[in-house]
Amino acid sequence: MTSDALSAAPPPTGTDRGWFDRRRVILWGSGLLVLQAGFLVFLAAWQHGFVTGTAAKTSSDFVSFYAAGKLALAGTPVLAYDQVAHAAMEHAVRGPDGPYQFFFYPPVYLLLCSAFAWLPYYLAYALFELLGLVPLILVMRAIMRQSGWGWLGPLFAFPAVWWTIGLGQNAFLTAALLGGFTLLLDRRSASAGILVGLLCYKPHFGLLAPVALLAGRQWRAFFAAGATVAGLVLLSVLLFGAETWRAYLEAFAGSQSVYGTGRIDYAGIVTPFGAARLLGVPAGVANAIQGVVALALAGLVGFFWFHRRGTEAARAALLLSATLLAVPLALVYDQMIALVAIGWLVRAGRDGGFLPGEKASIAVLYPLAIITWPVGSAWDIPLGPVVGLVVLVLSLRRLLLPAV
Repeated sequence: MTSDALSAAPPPTGTDRGWFDRRRVILWGSGLLVLQAGFLVFLAAWQHGFVTGTAAKTSSDFVSFYAAGKLALAGTPVLAYDQVAHAAMEHAVRGPDGPYQFFFYPPVYLLLCSAFAWLPYYLAYALFELLGLVPLILVMRAIMRQSGWGWLGPLFAFPAVWWTIGLGQNAFLTAALLGGFTLLLDRRSASAGILVGLLCYKPHFGLLAPVALLAGRQWRAFFAAGATVAGLVLLSVLLFGAETWRAYLEAFAGSQSVYGTGRIDYAGIVTPFGAARLLGVPAGVANAIQGVVALALAGLVGFFWFHRRGTEAARAALLLSATLLAVPLALVYDQMIALVAIGWLVRAGRDGGFLPGEKASIAVLYPLAIITWPVGSAWDIPLGPVVGLVVLVLSLRRLLLPAV
């Protein structure tokens, strides 16, 4: 995917009228960026003992990926799914302190983890984040048709950016792949299919992509995605063995004991399932609620993509925001997907003018995304799905506008 291909689009025709214009958006976003960056630096200094003199017992999600990669490089990829062996490798990497970070990714992800495990830990951490961030910047630049670099202030000010960096997660890469998929689908459908196929390391985020492809009669993209997944699975079997897949499936079957029992803070889960569990709803009922929501959202996506209702930008924003709400598990850093959907809404606004209250609604999402986890943890208020829900409503508003 080249920058020329991503930028192959006509210039915007809309205007940026009103008090909250481009210059003020950039100033507002840059100010919020500085505040969050300063807080992250302070938090890192505190955790490493530079403030209190005693290092906190913390960890990052990346240590889980790195440890799994080390086990794969050692010729024992199956042990990535053995929690005792995996925990021992995590301790060897970061020391004996800090909580254990689980690893429930399919063996195709070991292809990436093992590549970074060749490097020293902190260098691998930094390059891992850049691997996703650089393509994401290129994708967002093309989606929003932005020039210059001032727009990066509001982009980096989105709270999920800092959750991703601070936790060492792969949400930049996930958002870049989904963003590139929606961007190329109507231009280079086979390339778009390859991008969404690459998402098989986190397969639940491709939940609604087949619905959109089948409803939209995007056969080349559909088969390209399937071929990409099949190729990566075959490669992982050749390199790591079929027994690694068996170990993964056994570990995955037991993952509900982690995500469904509160070992992962429900306040950090941004799906209806997380909100229901935070309110004390039994796990079975919460799963049923999530299933009903997913089916309803699949129906919405199928309807608008089948009828090609609305603009490309509005349909893309709908697919992305619906995905964030429909998947069974998404955490605060996964709201990077909502940021890509926001980028499509900005594109729609620049092309045809922003709807009344649209920019204000988008701006409110930033502070809302900051407090989602803290407020939920402190007072059991289920704000997790609200960011995705607001973006979904804004997307539907644009799709339904022609019928008003």
